Amino acid sequence: MKQLWTLVVAMSLVAFPAYASEGHEEGGHGDEHGGHGEPKDKASESSEFILHHVADDTEFQFELPFVHLPAIHVAELFGAEPGQGLYLEREPGACHKPVEKSQEAFAGIFKFMNGCWDLRPTKAVLSMWIAMAFLALVLFLGRSRDQNGVPRGLFANLVETLLLFVRDEIAIANIGKEQGAKYTPYLATVFFFVMFTNYLGLIPGFFTATGVLGVTIALSVITFIMTQLAGIRSAGLVGYFAHLFGDVPVWMKPLMFLVEFLGLFTKPFALLVRLFANMLAGHMVLFFILSLIFVVNIGAAAVSIPLATGLYLLELFVAILQAYIFTLLTALFIGQGVALGHHHHAEGEDHAHH
Repeated sequence: MKQLWTLVVAMSLVAFPAYASEGHEEGGHGDEHGGHGEPKDKASESSEFILHHVADDTEFQFELPFVHLPAIHVAELFGAEPGQGLYLEREPGACHKPVEKSQEAFAGIFKFMNGCWDLRPTKAVLSMWIAMAFLALVLFLGRSRDQNGVPRGLFANLVETLLLFVRDEIAIANIGKEQGAKYTPYLATVFFFVMFTNYLGLIPGFFTATGVLGVTIALSVITFIMTQLAGIRSAGLVGYFAHLFGDVPVWMKPLMFLVEFLGLFTKPFALLVRLFANMLAGHMVLFFILSLIFVVNIGAAAVSIPLATGLYLLELFVAILQAYIFTLLTALFIGQGVALGHHHHAEGEDHAHH
């Protein structure tokens, strides 16, 4: 019971920065619009604040209750004007071209295609760096072993347990005992990276990088490459392309190739959407529940904070669940690629027998 009250108080502190920020913005809008019209309603301001909080940006501001640190302009550390550092232009003025309304969701991609090569890190990249730093610290603390090589200490046993789980229950279970161990390092890297990135976003003041579409796309592209390499490595280049046409009559092979080819991309697409949607939706719902405090009135805290506390507990579970699912599906796809080799060899033996 004492732990539950502690968590409720923690959720109240999480809500405070948003409440304070909204109050500050409301005053600012009132001053700005003064005699020129009514300021935005609280619901609109709340929506804008939440969308800004979950969206990637070049500016990172670490906020805690009663502590408002200055914003860190991450990108400007690597060049503030076009042509500086990692802020390049293929042609003059490319970075100042306005982005159309329909392209705002993927503004970075469209700017890159139009000649503005803004390769500077954003707050999602900064969050991944921080998550990797935490991961490196945990692995460093978990290196302790006794004279027999047995893990010693909390961190060492925790890391060992998770590694054995990834190896035995994910890699070997879905790829096979022979090949599973070879892909365990990659699968363990994916599992720990996604898990630490997810949990970092649950700490007040930090950002969830896996709630950014570009991050999950990058993870899925790497998995796609690993899956195809596993298939080519197992069945050979000829056998890999042969499976795309399937064991069907000649007249059906073009259709079969189209279906199999599209199937290569639907798998990583499912990966990126699942991770992105779950992490983004959870954080948005959490903030919308907390926003009732200042959209309705302070009395709404009696309802919103307990609801947000329950959702936060669920998010703690979802964070590791999504890391597990992403790693499991990755292992499953790699296992399907490895299975191509066994299928190809079996067909070869059947032909030789006949």
